[in-house]
Amino acid sequence: MEPTVHAATRLVVTFMACAAAALAAALGLLIYARRRRKSPEEAERQRRLDVNRRGRVTHGQIVDFLEPAPGEPGSRMVVFKYEVAGVTYETAQDISALPSIVSQVRKAMGQMASLKYDVERPTNSIIACEVWSGVPEVQESAARD
Repeated sequence: MEPTVHAATRLVVTFMACAAAALAAALGLLIYARRRRKSPEEAERQRRLDVNRRGRVTHGQIVDFLEPAPGEPGSRMVVFKYEVAGVTYETAQDISALPSIVSQVRKAMGQMASLKYDVERPTNSIIACEVWSGVPEVQESAARD
């Protein structure tokens, strides 16, 4: 009778050890996932780069440029419109993280521009990112005319 009790005890201890290890692994994954949560800025940067990498190029028009009053916090947004498969889209992109693009957009209001859009979701589009820009280079004199 003794060997059976000993085997049963060993089985219970093994089961408890496996359950504790599984619980510890799950807790570790949860902590890791929470730590790795992306900031909104990082998520937007990755979205831009993904659309740049996978997106299809088309042409559109820069409609507006929205920025906060001097000294006020806020985003700098470029509003643009484009057509894909007979559907016209008008959208905006926060370009605050792309300072060189901000100055170009100020000069290119009303101009045609290239943009990239996600073929599976045409509303997911960009006019610029860290490694690409569809904003035309406009000279100061041409911008004033």
